[in-house]
Amino acid sequence: MIPFEEALDRLLATAVTVGPERVPLDDAAGRVLAEDIAAADAMPAFDYSAMDGYALASADLAGSGPFRLPVRGESAAGRPLPALHPGTACRIFTGARLPPGADTIAPQEDAARSGDEITLQEAPRAGAWVRRRGADLAEGAVPLRRGARLTPGKVALAAALDRPSVLVARRPVVTVMCSGDELRAPGSPGPAGTIPESNSYFIAATARAAGAAVRIAPFVPDDAARAAEAVSTALRGSDLVVTVGGVSVGDHDIIRPALEAAGVSLDFWRVAIKPGKPLAVGHAELSRCGVVHVLGLPGNPASASLTFVLFGVPLLRALQGDAAPRPPRVIVRADSALRRQTGRAEFLRTRLDASSGELVARIAANQASGAVTSFAEADALVVVPADRERIDEGDRLEAIRLAEI
Repeated sequence: MIPFEEALDRLLATAVTVGPERVPLDDAAGRVLAEDIAAADAMPAFDYSAMDGYALASADLAGSGPFRLPVRGESAAGRPLPALHPGTACRIFTGARLPPGADTIAPQEDAARSGDEITLQEAPRAGAWVRRRGADLAEGAVPLRRGARLTPGKVALAAALDRPSVLVARRPVVTVMCSGDELRAPGSPGPAGTIPESNSYFIAATARAAGAAVRIAPFVPDDAARAAEAVSTALRGSDLVVTVGGVSVGDHDIIRPALEAAGVSLDFWRVAIKPGKPLAVGHAELSRCGVVHVLGLPGNPASASLTFVLFGVPLLRALQGDAAPRPPRVIVRADSALRRQTGRAEFLRTRLDASSGELVARIAANQASGAVTSFAEADALVVVPADRERIDEGDRLEAIRLAEI
């Protein structure tokens, strides 16, 4: 078996970024930038007022107050800019450009106005309430770089940089293929012993959240020839093919030989993790499609979900050129004790509780590989190193938030 970190390193080392496409800003959230975006001008592009009030020259307020200034002109956002006459004040509104000659704003609540004159009891500090040109970004700065995933804030920044569209990595195409004679669609009738298939829903939703376009293939029966044909079909037009079930060593586990029969080269098989040991990782080189990555996941629901979270999501991020394909980890405190066998890294489904002021991991009681409920209730995975034999209540461990996936 291959250790978890080595397996993930080997997988990500094979990822080649998919091609770019240009999308409007409305469609850019969640996508990964395929270009640097620089500030063509300073931000803000001009000095402006942070308050409603009066623009003036601080040099006109020498000595002690009170100070009386006639009001001449008005500056409002988006309107023509008046000049400041020496010894006067200019009415100004929030966001409006500072008139030439002015360097200070007197807020309107500090100015008593009578007709066309204001009275200030004290002189405002020179430069008060003025937002200077370039205070946010200097001209030529590069605030958005290739490999950044576009959050709503980054999309808004691109708009502020006057970009109506951005160049991003295209969405990788993922084909999900579930196998097994026991499977049926949810809500459909079936003979005794069949079960509603659920793994494809988790994988598809998770892949879409990671930026992929997803195709769900028809169920594959436990027939070697039909499985090989199904794999060949799934490879066409895909960047990643995810098979679910049939990669272990049972008599009905026909997906691994089907992958090989369809021309998939297995890079490695069996990873030292719990759950999810029988994971197959490979690739196929197709003349028209280039390299297609293949992940053969185990069929048990928790194992399938976990292995896709740990391997599929980082791979999809890497295919999009994401500068940080691995999810970050946080430190949590275990709420219970656990004894375990060493040799495999274990990923415990858990809920995080921050009510005490620190993150406490409420580890799910049912960690069985077939437990569908555990991922429905979990919001994090506690990482137990392969050589760790026991966890005591209060021990601090690393965890991966599922929201970061």
